[in-house]
Amino acid sequence: MASDCVAKSAAERSALQLTFGSITLTVVTLACLYLHAHFATTAFAYLLVILLFSLMGSFIASSALCIVTIAALAYYFAPPAFSLRINDPQDLPVIVAFFIASIVGAHLIGKLRQGREAARVIAAKLQRSAADLQDREKQWRAIFEHNPAMYFMIDEAGTVLNVNTFGATQLGYARAELIGRSVLEVFLEEDRAFVRECVRTCLEDLGQTRTWNVQKVRKDGSVLWVRESAKAMLWADEQPIVLIACEDITERRRTELALQRSEAHLAQAQELSHTGSFSWNPTTGEAFWSRETFRIFQLDPQTPPGPQLVVERTHPDDRASVQEIIERAMRDPSDFEHEYRLLLPDGSVKHIHAQARAKRTASGEIEFVGAATDITAARRAEQQLRRSEAYLVEAQHLSHTGSWSWDVYGLDFVYRSAEVDRLFGFRPQEPVSIDTIRSRIHPDDLPRLEEVQRQAIEHKEGRFECDFRILLPDGGIRRMHSVAHVVVGSDGNVSELIGTHMDVTEQHAARERLENTLAALRESEQRFRDYAETASDWLWETGPDHQVTRLSEHTSAAGILATGLIGLLRRDIACDLEEEPEKWRQHRATLEAHLPFRDLVYRTVNRTGSPIYVRTSGKPFFDGKGNFLGYRGVSTDITATIRADQAEQELRTAQAELAHVTRVTTLGELTTSIAHEINQPLAAIISNADACLGWMGREAPNLSAARSSVEWIIEDATRASEVIRRIRALAKKGDIEMVPLDINDVVKEVIALVTRELVSHRVTLRTELTAGLPPILGDRIQLQQVIINLVMNGIEAMEAVTDRTCELLIQSSKDDVGHIQLAVTDCGVGIAENDADRVLDPFFTTKSTGLGMGLSICRSIVEAHGGRLSMVYKRGPGATFQVALPLHKEAVS
Repeated sequence: MASDCVAKSAAERSALQLTFGSITLTVVTLACLYLHAHFATTAFAYLLVILLFSLMGSFIASSALCIVTIAALAYYFAPPAFSLRINDPQDLPVIVAFFIASIVGAHLIGKLRQGREAARVIAAKLQRSAADLQDREKQWRAIFEHNPAMYFMIDEAGTVLNVNTFGATQLGYARAELIGRSVLEVFLEEDRAFVRECVRTCLEDLGQTRTWNVQKVRKDGSVLWVRESAKAMLWADEQPIVLIACEDITERRRTELALQRSEAHLAQAQELSHTGSFSWNPTTGEAFWSRETFRIFQLDPQTPPGPQLVVERTHPDDRASVQEIIERAMRDPSDFEHEYRLLLPDGSVKHIHAQARAKRTASGEIEFVGAATDITAARRAEQQLRRSEAYLVEAQHLSHTGSWSWDVYGLDFVYRSAEVDRLFGFRPQEPVSIDTIRSRIHPDDLPRLEEVQRQAIEHKEGRFECDFRILLPDGGIRRMHSVAHVVVGSDGNVSELIGTHMDVTEQHAARERLENTLAALRESEQRFRDYAETASDWLWETGPDHQVTRLSEHTSAAGILATGLIGLLRRDIACDLEEEPEKWRQHRATLEAHLPFRDLVYRTVNRTGSPIYVRTSGKPFFDGKGNFLGYRGVSTDITATIRADQAEQELRTAQAELAHVTRVTTLGELTTSIAHEINQPLAAIISNADACLGWMGREAPNLSAARSSVEWIIEDATRASEVIRRIRALAKKGDIEMVPLDINDVVKEVIALVTRELVSHRVTLRTELTAGLPPILGDRIQLQQVIINLVMNGIEAMEAVTDRTCELLIQSSKDDVGHIQLAVTDCGVGIAENDADRVLDPFFTTKSTGLGMGLSICRSIVEAHGGRLSMVYKRGPGATFQVALPLHKEAVS
């Protein structure tokens, strides 16, 4: 279409050129004819017209004009006139030259015009291209300058050649401030080596794009994260440059870091709480476990999770219930919660609490999302707590001591141990009201007990004691000794009473028995003293057949022995043949062997039929030929001695029972200390067990640290067992066991039991124990009882002290006469001068609720060890009681 238009335009120009050219030639011809111009002049004029009209661009029209001009020259101006023939040969070259000149000129002018037209078109195109280029440059510069990404152009050395305005603004600079500076200045010091290496890699591989994440530093010192894409290329002067496009990913990076931190916190929280998360789609079978879940189940995190793994790890006894829950979840999806045990490959058992919630996904499927918590430590702690409670219950049962807590405002018990109900005669689990408990208290003692509690609440006394009686349903009576203290609330008023009830019925009965025994002992001692003053030894003689042949005359007269003994055998006189057959068998063997015997003791009766004890010794005698003639000997009435020994043994038994009751009572007072001493190692055991699980639960278990935790668990368990052993030893009735002892070790064992009492009474304990003391021979339990009694007396003596520091001092040393001395000194109220001589006597006490047997029993125990208990005069407040014990004989030798 465009070519048709061009052809039409060219034809129009040719016609126009031919028309106007013909008109012009006609005018020139007329003018030349009119002027009678020469042939050459006319030809030149025609040539100018042709060349002039040749500028219009059509060669054909110019050629036509040239032909017309030659015809006009030949016709009008070549002689003869108006003839087309050229007669003059000289005109022919002129016409030919005219024709050639006009044709060549027209052609050249046409070419020149075409060249000029082409140059004009090219110039127009170049002008349009330059304008387009400028427009594009402006567009790209605008894009470069204001693109929301940072662009840097740097050379090989890292110098900034160019930077867009957005990039400079993002960093807080003007473009001029960055151009010419090292690009490393906008990076952190620790990242510059990394950036330098990235640029070097780009320069080594031209045309390849490299991407990395790095932090950039703004002018104000703040930091932003960017993702840089860089490519190296050759610049116009063949110099390599690096183009870097930077995308601000600070918010994305912060989000990623926040997500990573959140995931890390969640993982840490799960690890600390031993709780793993999981999800399970019963329809598709897809499951997800957190890392903590894999750790709990001791499985490789690369293992595909699923319900079957849970079943395989479940303890055989719990496997059926777990399988049932899984099947029910698949059959009827609903929330579930259950506990089960895991049996791990190493043989250990874990307790798991699993809880899951059923929810519907976007696709409409049911998915379970839940958590599995390792509650092994809690179960073990619960077991330890139950064991500790069992120990405390056992200790209360052994010591007949019940603990309680009374709410002053609610007028009811906040807590009451099972031993309290047992002491009051209630059956286990029997509902008991406060009125029922009051009905069991003796009516004569109830007002006094209530008054003591009222006074304690009113005056806010820290500690108070009271004795009362309990009337049992079977008519029996129990005597109780109550020790309690007040608890002051934040409002300054007493809100609670906490204390213990101790059954001292046996103690009172032992006191009565002891009084009766002492009276009987005095009577028996007087009786046996009379016997000893009137009794004497007698001589006897037997024949070869061992029958009595002679007795001292005063024996029968004094009525010591029954009459009619002559002719009887000794075994006929004795009354204990059946009781001690072995003794009499050995005696018969001695007689048959005719050997001497000494101190044969047997029982017989006097003439009144009363039993008496006889000690006899004999020696065989022979005639000159060595024939056995019989025995001669001496007998002694040792009835008084035997009875005295029996009475002494009964006294010792009574004293031992009273000492046991005293020890058990003391244990009741030390219940808090005992519980503390037991709970402390138990708490350490739980902590070390948790640490052991942590070491074993790592991806690479720390066996060394876990082994150390187990060793610490063993040490703490041994320590707790040792406390229980000491408590049982004190509470146990047993025979005296005299063994070599280090008095300092006995003191340290006592301190472990009374530490809580010292703390609760705000008493400072100071010890001055001499190291390297030689051993003594004694019973550990009885000596512990003595020291505990002295320490508790010292604590009670300092209860009323408010103007000075309460301090208790325990000292051990060796004196010059070979005794170990142990002194207990307090800074309490002291002993009145007129009471100093009686303080160690039985039944003497300065306490309103005391029995006066503690120090007396201590003195009996010390004297039974061959030592002495005394009160030492002390300057200043307080009192000092000193125990002196002899050294062990082996230590002396």
